[in-house]
Amino acid sequence: MKRGRVLAVLVGGVFCLAVMSLYRMLDLMQGTEPRGHGDTPVGQVDEVSLQDLSRLQEKIDRLELLLKNNNRLVAKLRDALFQHKSLETGRGGANDSSDSAHRRAGAFPGCRLAEEMKNAADGVQLLDVYDLLRFDNPDGGAWKQGFEISYRSDEWAEQPLELFLVPHSHNDPGWLKTFDRYFQDQTRHILDNMLLKLGQDSRRKMIWAEISFFSKWWNGIDEQKRAMVKRLLEAGQLELVTGGWVMADEANSHYFALLDQLMEGHQWLQTHLGVTPSSGWAVDPFGHSPSMTYLLKGAGLSNMVIQRVHYAVKKHFAQQRTLEFQWRQSWDSSSRSDITCHMMPFYSYDVPHTCGPNPAVCCQFDFHRLPGGRVFCPWRIPPQPITEQNVQERALLLLDQYRQKSRLFRSPVLLVPLGDDFRYVESSEWDAQFSNYQKLFDYFDQHPELHIKARFGTLSDYFAALHRRLSTSETILPTLRGDFFTYADRDDHYWSGYFTSRPFYKRLDRTLESTLRATEILFSLTLADMHRFHGDGRLAAGFPAREHFQRLTMGRRSLALFQHHDAVTGTARDPVVVDYGTRMFHAILNLHQVLQSSAHWLTLLDKSQYHHDQSKPFFQMDEVISAHDALPQKTPLTLSDEPRSLVVFNPTEQLRSSVISAVVDSPDAHVVDAETGRPMAAQISAVWVEPGQVSTEAFQLSFIAELPPLALVTYHVTKASAGATPRARYTVHRHGNSASVLSEHFQVSHLEGSEVNAPLSLSNRHLQIWSSQDTGLLQKLRLRSGLVRQVQVQFLWYGTRTERYRDKSGAYLFLPGAEGAQLYSSSEPPLVRVTRGPIFSEITSCFRHFTHTVRLLHLDGHAGKSLQISNMVDIRSEANRELVMRLVSSVASGNRFYSDLNGFQMQQRRTLEKLPLQANFYPMTSSAFLQDPMSRLSLLSAQSQGVASLRPGELEVVLDRKLQQDDNRGLGQGVTDNKLTASVYHLLLEDRGGGAQEVGGASVEHLSLLAHLASLSLCHPPITMVAPSDSQRPKLGRFLPLSSSLPCDLHLLNLRTLEDPQEAQSPSQEVALLLHRKGFDCSSTPEPLPQCTWSVHEEVNLDDLFSPLRFRLVQRSGFTLLRDHDEQDSAQQQSPRIARLRPMEISAFRVQID
Repeated sequence: MKRGRVLAVLVGGVFCLAVMSLYRMLDLMQGTEPRGHGDTPVGQVDEVSLQDLSRLQEKIDRLELLLKNNNRLVAKLRDALFQHKSLETGRGGANDSSDSAHRRAGAFPGCRLAEEMKNAADGVQLLDVYDLLRFDNPDGGAWKQGFEISYRSDEWAEQPLELFLVPHSHNDPGWLKTFDRYFQDQTRHILDNMLLKLGQDSRRKMIWAEISFFSKWWNGIDEQKRAMVKRLLEAGQLELVTGGWVMADEANSHYFALLDQLMEGHQWLQTHLGVTPSSGWAVDPFGHSPSMTYLLKGAGLSNMVIQRVHYAVKKHFAQQRTLEFQWRQSWDSSSRSDITCHMMPFYSYDVPHTCGPNPAVCCQFDFHRLPGGRVFCPWRIPPQPITEQNVQERALLLLDQYRQKSRLFRSPVLLVPLGDDFRYVESSEWDAQFSNYQKLFDYFDQHPELHIKARFGTLSDYFAALHRRLSTSETILPTLRGDFFTYADRDDHYWSGYFTSRPFYKRLDRTLESTLRATEILFSLTLADMHRFHGDGRLAAGFPAREHFQRLTMGRRSLALFQHHDAVTGTARDPVVVDYGTRMFHAILNLHQVLQSSAHWLTLLDKSQYHHDQSKPFFQMDEVISAHDALPQKTPLTLSDEPRSLVVFNPTEQLRSSVISAVVDSPDAHVVDAETGRPMAAQISAVWVEPGQVSTEAFQLSFIAELPPLALVTYHVTKASAGATPRARYTVHRHGNSASVLSEHFQVSHLEGSEVNAPLSLSNRHLQIWSSQDTGLLQKLRLRSGLVRQVQVQFLWYGTRTERYRDKSGAYLFLPGAEGAQLYSSSEPPLVRVTRGPIFSEITSCFRHFTHTVRLLHLDGHAGKSLQISNMVDIRSEANRELVMRLVSSVASGNRFYSDLNGFQMQQRRTLEKLPLQANFYPMTSSAFLQDPMSRLSLLSAQSQGVASLRPGELEVVLDRKLQQDDNRGLGQGVTDNKLTASVYHLLLEDRGGGAQEVGGASVEHLSLLAHLASLSLCHPPITMVAPSDSQRPKLGRFLPLSSSLPCDLHLLNLRTLEDPQEAQSPSQEVALLLHRKGFDCSSTPEPLPQCTWSVHEEVNLDDLFSPLRFRLVQRSGFTLLRDHDEQDSAQQQSPRIARLRPMEISAFRVQID
């Protein structure tokens, strides 16, 4: 106790000292204010006062930094005090999860660390900016969405304007043409010319972003050209920016895929060029997410450029001169995650909108548009070649734009991009741009009285100069928290349509992602197991490790390519979408081969029997996809007295109870654990070939599997005696007319008497639901605790604007009709099927355009606490309509809800009446929730979609959109290639313990621990494989790599085998271990507690976590595992290996598994 008091006194003393030092700083700052403006000429009063305001702003910024540093110090001391107290009360221990510890803590250990970060409210919060803005869009003159800019001609006399003109060419890896067609027609010529033209003059520079294109070009050039590339990189003439496989979308992409495409690009750069990117370049994604900035910072980048931000936000930032800022994570109270961000101020990244505020003038300096070419200036004033006769007039006209643009920033260093989509294809464009600009730069150099130093540059050149000037002037950039959704480029044209466009492929994207992650993990474990088995580092004879690694690489690159901002967004032309889909389809098939081959080795009890036959794989997938535009289908199993082996892989790091389903040819089946012989609880259900027709040849077998973490478990299925397996019972109903369904194998009844007017109801030990007897749609939920909430499911249509509007909804834009959403109605009532069984019960509603199912699992663990929702949607018959599923609840959520950003973090949203309906839709990658002080309603999703909460207690997601017209953003077509599309969710209602109080302002909230576990199960379902029915089959057993689950809040993001640096396209013995410690909410404590553990401590023992796996080497590194980013002195070759894992943070290690 005495030490505790001493520590408390120390905290108080430091706080007093901090306050006194701040007062002293204020006093000194006031003493240095300029005095006596009495002699100032009248004409200069405004200019001087502006300078004073600028100086005052800089001093306030410095004071803000001091306050932040003091806050940080006090927070650290408070944490130390908290940890000291927890040790004294005996709550230590790395994975303490006893009931008594929970009761003493009053909440989960570990969640407080995430809560602490709520207190950091310094800097600019974008939610508050949205509250402040009027969104009135007045005409700003030459800069239509901005304002008039004025300056003094001598403003740069002391600090000359330092200008970097950055040539770039934005190459979409698929949009109007496929990736390969773009490469053949344009990209290869751009890069060929780049080598030639940069080599002609050392003053010339260029940046390049898309490594997917660059790597393809590299593969086709000779060693002499490769040497030239390396020379240009070393000389700083060419810079590879961001380094991702693509310039990724930031709304729909999951953070696994965002990081994976970044890793694929960075690993390629390390292997072939030995370069590490330092600056990000994201000029075309349709809105920007802080999740991406977090990944970039973790991958070693320190600066970034963004462009597509709402025009009203740009104008506000320009007025405040905050277009450059430190972008910080909302949950981070430190500056660890900060990245310097430059926001381009004008409408576009093309030349007319980058030199300054007047596009009519800037277009005259895009020398690709010289008269006689194919491209011209819409403002009808063409560029002129620079000559001795016009150079002065041209230079001064351009300088005026540069100076105006410079007034929007806090430093005299100016970034001016020079490029557009697929620029510099022809040699003539290189000559026109570089030679004319060089004449202008030479003129500036010859006239020092203009106070400008202009040159070609890269992003590294620009940011180095910027940080140098900021440091010299002691200017501190403001801190910003939040995201830049939803984007509008003009008027009320909000880009919220692409959050849902092409939902079939958004779902396929996530199927590929989960398949790739599962395969990465199993392949890495297989190689390690083979090394262990042979003891000398050899692999099993015949195991095609190199071919499998190439299949993995293809899977990584197919997923990476689809993260492009015209791919996962659904904004490419139809043939390009087919190309993306075909690539993903083939990638999944290839990954299945790696899964089957790996599982074959790991489950064999007698390894000497291992034999790989490519033409006849040992395992078959239980679920197969027949084409890129087809939904997965179950492979029917023929049963007999001979056991059929089902092998189930749990790709999650948690022990889980899962319902495994297979289609069999018999209504009676018996399932046992192959190792113990223990019978598994099972249920036989009908396979419905039509809404009211039962298959007579196929039956669904469902059983409960207890799956240890990352385990392969083998089950035996045999034909059973008649009536031995419990069968589901059915109630079928259609309002107004009888529904006749016949089945010889299942009991089918109809609603009779008073049942016809009573709600349908299902329950398990955790919750009870009530649904409408007419539609089968959910109406109410009740938890075992007694909490009851109205939760009505509705379906609605949105139309688009009528003929009097020129603009209508399309692939990018959501422009709903003035009537808003219309309740779905059908000419005939739906067929409603109620299924009741011992494993699961469900209610299915069969409407014309969709089939909607809610399912309850009869499981004891957390899997039984959420309601599974699935929709099968088909709107191919419709035109200019969008189908929406809306939840209408009694949760008193006000105008606030939360949606996730890339599955990585939650972001508060505020529904604002001053914004049009379409502006209040946001991206949802995997979750959204509503809450009030007593309850929280979470919708967890297995695919990305648009989400909104237009009224208190409501949450709606857009399921599909069929739109006949282009929305004038360059695509040139509507969205009419709709498919039969599945969407899958978990709905979770939770008590908020002890009447949790709402946190005001821009509060940082996290998913609950239960929601994290449910989302993990939803996004990473078990994978089932089937062994052949051959009676001579070898014996199969379990593979259990971990002795226990990882802590509840620790997610194994990936276990990815790295390429052998000595042998291209081959696996090395090094593996990328990526761990994500999730932040979780404190207000909800599930009963009973999950079986996994959690901890208040940030430091964990990796050897204990992954026991009995052993690591020969553990080297902490950056997120993309570049050797240049390895932490010095972090290589641990001896146990125990202790790693610090902070809440919300991702940690990356290069490991060798023993």
